[in-house]
Amino acid sequence: VRFEESGGGLVQPGGSLRLSCRVPGLRLHSYQVGWFRQAPGKEREAVACISSIDDASTHYADSVKGRFTISRDNAKNTVYLQMDSLTPEDTAVYYCNALSSYGDRYWGQGTQVTVSS
Repeated sequence: VRFEESGGGLVQPGGSLRLSCRVPGLRLHSYQVGWFRQAPGKEREAVACISSIDDASTHYADSVKGRFTISRDNAKNTVYLQMDSLTPEDTAVYYCNALSSYGDRYWGQGTQVTVSS
């Protein structure tokens, strides 16, 4: 399964980025989709997730609540992560993850986000 992740890059503290996750081989609206991140020397952690189209509820890690927003565009088969008020602690590789109701889990290749002045 091929993921198309984009939107990462270098941004100054206080700036914003929007990550995109599109998976042509999956009907993404049928999956719970999450964004995870892994900083150097640290374990991968969950950042945000959005349930399948039937629910579409969202959940966030405490560290990003109020700053990050996860959303879907079902017409584009894409999930976004809007990241505002970024800090150096947000620097990490961000991974998109899709989880089916049957427990099938797929990972993207990751996109680097660097917050630095």
